[in-house]
Amino acid sequence: MDPITGVVAAAIALFVLIIAVKSVLVIPQAQAAVIERLGRYRNTAAPGLNIIVPFIDKVRARIDLREQVVSFPPQPVITQDNLTVSIDTVVYFQVTEPRSAVYEISNYIVGVEQLTITTLRNLVGGMSLEETLTSRDHINGQLRGVLDEATGRWGLRVARVELKSIDPPPSIQDSMEKQMRADREKRAMILNAEGQRESSIKTAEGQKQSQILAAEGAKQAAILTAEAERQSAILRAQGERAARYLQAQGQAKAIEKVFAAIKDGRPTPEVLAYQYLQTLPQMAQGDANKVWMIPTDYGKALEGFARMLGAPGEDGVFRYEPPADTGQRPRPEEDDPAVADWFDTAPDPKVAEAVAAAEAVARKEVPSPLSTPPRPVTGAFPVPELEAEQPRSLHQPDDRL
Repeated sequence: MDPITGVVAAAIALFVLIIAVKSVLVIPQAQAAVIERLGRYRNTAAPGLNIIVPFIDKVRARIDLREQVVSFPPQPVITQDNLTVSIDTVVYFQVTEPRSAVYEISNYIVGVEQLTITTLRNLVGGMSLEETLTSRDHINGQLRGVLDEATGRWGLRVARVELKSIDPPPSIQDSMEKQMRADREKRAMILNAEGQRESSIKTAEGQKQSQILAAEGAKQAAILTAEAERQSAILRAQGERAARYLQAQGQAKAIEKVFAAIKDGRPTPEVLAYQYLQTLPQMAQGDANKVWMIPTDYGKALEGFARMLGAPGEDGVFRYEPPADTGQRPRPEEDDPAVADWFDTAPDPKVAEAVAAAEAVARKEVPSPLSTPPRPVTGAFPVPELEAEQPRSLHQPDDRL
C-alpha cells in the first residue's frame, strides 16, 4: 500500500472516530443540557444518551435540576420605626424549565438574590422592630409568594424562604436585654408576691381552723366542767344534807339519853341549881363578855320551876315527874323511809353516760383543716343534759343519784 494512501486512510478513520465521539452526548441524572444549532435553540437534552450533530450542535449550558439552597449575606433593612436591622435569608428553589433559566435571565441566582432583598425591604419597611422580630412566619410566607410568582417566567420554583437571623443594632439589643430583664424581674416579683399571698391565705386559714377547733374544745371543756361542778355541788349538798341528818339524829339520841338519865335519876331543885351554876362559866365565856351579873333571885326561879314541873315526895322535896306517855313515838335511831336513799352511794347512770360521751369525744381524731372542709362553730357534739333541778321537800327522795 502506498504510504500516502495509508496516511489518508488513517486520517479519515481518526476523523470518523472524532465525529462519532462528538455525536454522542451523555447527560447525568438530575441534569439537563440546552442544545443550540448554529447559535439557535434546538432542544433540551434529557438525562441519558443523546445524539447531536458535531460542529453544528453545541451545548449552551448544563442545568442542575435538583433543589438548590442559596444563603445570601446579611442585608441592612430599615424598619417602620427607622431602625436598621441586619437580616440573613436562605432561599430554597429548583429549576423546572432549563430553557427559560438560560434564555430569560442571564444569572438566575443573582436575580433571586436581588429580588429577595428588594421584597424583604418592602415588607420590613412597613413593620416595626417588634413586629419584625415576632413575625418570621409571616415574612417567610410573603417572600415565598412574591419570589415564586416573579421567578416563574425564569423557569424556577421557589420552595421555601427562611430568615436565618435578624440582628438589631447593638444599642437596641442592649435596650431589649434590659427590657427583657426588667420584664423577667417584674414577673418574678409578681410570682413571689402571689406566692406570699397564697402562703398568707393558707396560714390564716390554718390559724382560723385551729382557733375554731380550740374554741370548740374550750366550749366542750367548759360545758363538761360546768356539768361536773353542777353534779359535784349537788353531790356535796346531798352529802351535807345526809351529814346534817346524821348529826341531828346523833344529837337527838344524845339528848334522849341525857333526858332519860335525868328522868331515871329524879333530880331535885338542888341538882338543877348545881347544873345551872356549872353552866354559868360557859355562858360568861367570850371576848365581848366583860361583866356578867348573876341575878339574886335565881333561887326563887328554880323553886318555882321545881314546883311547876315537880311533885312533893314523902320527905317534902319537890321532884320532877315525867308526863304520861300517850303514844308510841319513833326512836331517834330509827331511820325515816323517806330518807333511806340519802345514803345510797351508787353512781348516777346519767352522769356515767355524760362522762362516757366526753371521753369518746376526747379520743376522737380531729380532722385536718387542709384536707376536710371546716365545720361550723355551732356544730358541737351534743352533751347529754341531766334533768332540771326541781324543788323538793326535805323528806322527798332524790332519784338522780
